[in-house]
Amino acid sequence: MKKIISLIFASLVVVFGLSVDSFGQTSKSKPWSINNRQQRQQKRIYQGVKSSELTAKETYRLEKQQARIQRTETRYRASGDGLTWHERYKLQHKLNQSSHNIRQQKHDKQDYQYPKRTL
Repeated sequence: MKKIISLIFASLVVVFGLSVDSFGQTSKSKPWSINNRQQRQQKRIYQGVKSSELTAKETYRLEKQQARIQRTETRYRASGDGLTWHERYKLQHKLNQSSHNIRQQKHDKQDYQYPKRTL
C-alpha cells in the first residue's frame, strides 16, 4: 500500500514538473513532442484511476513504466545537447508501447470493484 501511495505521489510530482516545464512554452509547442506525450499518458492513467477502469496493480505497473521512460529521457538529455534522432526514436517507441498498455489495461474489463457495504 505504501508503495502504491508513494508511486502515485511520485507520478504527481512528475506531472507537476512537466506542467511547470510546459508553462514557459509557447502555444505553438508540438503536440507530438515527448514531454507532451508523457503528460497526455499521465492524464489517461489518472482518468483511468478516477473512473475505476484501472485497478491498483494496473496503475502501479503503468506508473512504473512511465517512471522508467522519464528516467531514460533524463539520462539521454544529460548525456549531451538534447536528444539524438536515435534516442528520440527509442523514446517514441517506448511511449508507443506504454500508450498501448494504457489502452489495453483501461479496456480489459477488470474494473476495480469496491467492497459492497452492508447496513
